[in-house]
Amino acid sequence: MYEVEEICLEVPRTLTRNGASSGMNPPHDEKKPADTWPKSLDAMIAAPKYHEILLENDHVRVLDTSIPPGDTVPAHTHCWPSVMYVSSFSHFVRYDKDGNVLVDSRTLDRKPQPGEAMWSAPLELHSLKNVGSSDLRVITVELKSGNSKAPGTK
Repeated sequence: MYEVEEICLEVPRTLTRNGASSGMNPPHDEKKPADTWPKSLDAMIAAPKYHEILLENDHVRVLDTSIPPGDTVPAHTHCWPSVMYVSSFSHFVRYDKDGNVLVDSRTLDRKPQPGEAMWSAPLELHSLKNVGSSDLRVITVELKSGNSKAPGTK
């Protein structure tokens, strides 16, 4: 579906505040570190319509991501581990670089609730479609230094 070099890395499960897994980030084999991904695929370059920088410095980048119902965000990456705060939730489907479904939120055991924060490792090349009836809005604090493992994991 997308003409790009192969991009894969380990994406540990997303943990919620009570330690439960949301299942939003399926595991992948680690082949290339995120810092080798093409800069042209960064969310702010490949999909700026849906991402706004609220703050950026040498340590963090804070993004406000807003996706209206029915919209599909172009293929992009997030190369740093992050904390994602759900401001408003709507069902979505996340696709890999070949158009295969990675996550369909309608099939999750539980959906993230507004006000919930989750951990995420860097996200490889993906696109996302809001298949719900309301805006999907997430504030993401990307950590520019450190490792991509969830706290408390080895």
